[in-house]
Parts: sequence; C-alpha cells; structure tokens
Amino acid sequence: MNPAEVYILNQPEPFRSILMHIQVIIEHTIPNAALKYKWRIPCYYLGETPVCYLNASHKKQFVDVGFWHSAYLSKFDEHLVSENRKVVKSLRYHTLEDIDNDIFIAILKEAEKQKGKSFYNK
Repeated sequence: MNPAEVYILNQPEPFRSILMHIQVIIEHTIPNAALKYKWRIPCYYLGETPVCYLNASHKKQFVDVGFWHSAYLSKFDEHLVSENRKVVKSLRYHTLEDIDNDIFIAILKEAEKQKGKSFYNK
C-alpha cells in the first residue's frame, strides 16, 4: 500500500473521512493525478508538477488542502486561506459537511490547467 494511503487510513475521525472524501474527489476530477508521499504528507502531482497536498492538522482540528499554484487561483480567494504564506493557499475543512464539492472541483480543474507552469511566477 502507498504510504500516502496509509497516512489517510491511519488518521482518527473525522480526519480520515474528510481525507477519503477529498481523495475520491481529486481522483475523479483529475484521473491522471498521482498520489505521492512527500514531506510526510499525501501530495498529488501531474507529472512533475505538484497540484495539492493533504494535511490533517490535529492541533488546529482541520484538514488542510494546500495548492502551490495559488497565484493562478485568485478567482477563488474568498474560499482560500493564505495565513501569511507567500506561495501556498489552502482550503480548510473541520467536518465532512464543510466540503463544498462544486467549489473544490472548480479549484482542482483550475489547478490542473497549471501543469508545467512555475508556481513562483504568475
């Protein structure tokens, strides 16, 4: 089993359910995305281009879905949290019910378009 999948399955609830739901949405929306285990968290890549990472923050009680290409996602700024980060912005979910599938899918589709682009330059 992929270490990223082990990470997801070993999370306590509600993190496991949130992560599994997110995983299904990502893999359905971007079927070519590869789930890798980097920096001790699950990360999705399209080829060599990172799309997003998944992090269960037990201390802060949310699942963070971080997008490296956030400069290209500006039309979704009202939904994304930057929290003093220069490159990454994220969606944060405290419960499974917090996930708005339509918004998440729209952001994923926009992030998918950035394949091969540098996330340091807009």
